[in-house]
Amino acid sequence: MKITTLKDFYTDIFGENNAEMNKFLENNHNQNIGHFNIFDIETLQNVAPEKFIMPYNRRAYYKISLIKGKNKVEYADRMIDIDKSAILFATPKIPYRYISQDQAQSGCFCVFDKDFITKANSGLIIDEVPIFNPNSDFVYQITPPQTAEFEFIFAKMQKEIHSEYIFKYDLLRNYVIELIHLGQKLKPITPSGNSINASTRIFTLFIELLERQFPISSPTQILHLKTAKMYADILKVHTNHLNKILKEITGKTTSEIIAKRIAQEGKELLTHTTWNVSEIAFSLGFEEVAHFSNFFKKQTNVSPLHYRTQLFDFYK
Repeated sequence: MKITTLKDFYTDIFGENNAEMNKFLENNHNQNIGHFNIFDIETLQNVAPEKFIMPYNRRAYYKISLIKGKNKVEYADRMIDIDKSAILFATPKIPYRYISQDQAQSGCFCVFDKDFITKANSGLIIDEVPIFNPNSDFVYQITPPQTAEFEFIFAKMQKEIHSEYIFKYDLLRNYVIELIHLGQKLKPITPSGNSINASTRIFTLFIELLERQFPISSPTQILHLKTAKMYADILKVHTNHLNKILKEITGKTTSEIIAKRIAQEGKELLTHTTWNVSEIAFSLGFEEVAHFSNFFKKQTNVSPLHYRTQLFDFYK
């Protein structure tokens, strides 16, 4: 699945050689502040009206959108209909598709990367914020008074980003955090039902969740998602439903796919690290070395020690 970068985002809307956007990206980079920008939806729609059907993919950046108009958002097995106003909190963790349903679109949105909000400059670990959790719904219906409250913050952002204030990005960061806290007080929109491509989206998100845990880079990095139920709970589907989808698409059960990927990582760690088998077992989520050895032998027909010995003999 394609991962849309910030450069892709700008290129898609403004073209390959847009001098203003290239300068903006360069200035953000030079100031070592991460990346942040804000856009008016109505203005963008006039620039590139065909861009308001966004394909189902994963973005490499965060996005907070104040949406005013009739729209549809699809993610996992859910389809969210927006009739009037909503606020959307998009994270790199969740691929989604966005479709405008009419021409009367307004509102605004901001985009930022992980370097813009760090623990050092905000006290937050952005991926641990509840509203950006993969298990969280991220589209929220808002009332007219709530819409006005979000509009006020976005208006301050739009004014500040064009100012000459030397600490403007610190102020903009505070506005983003304010949006996050306001969003976490809201109730999500109830999904209207499954869409045609629900199975494909569930499969895609499952693979994203699985692969995001790898590679294991330290013996203290522990694999947390190990069972079909854990994945099903995050995706908010029944374990049997997830298993049925994966079986239809891959021919393998959820547990078989997870086991194969863990075994693959075990091979990589045995091959490319000097960690002992106990450290590898622990990092892959096995409390007992014997359990890992039995698992690994079942997947590869050799024990972890035998596998490493074979490699050592091969490279002699």
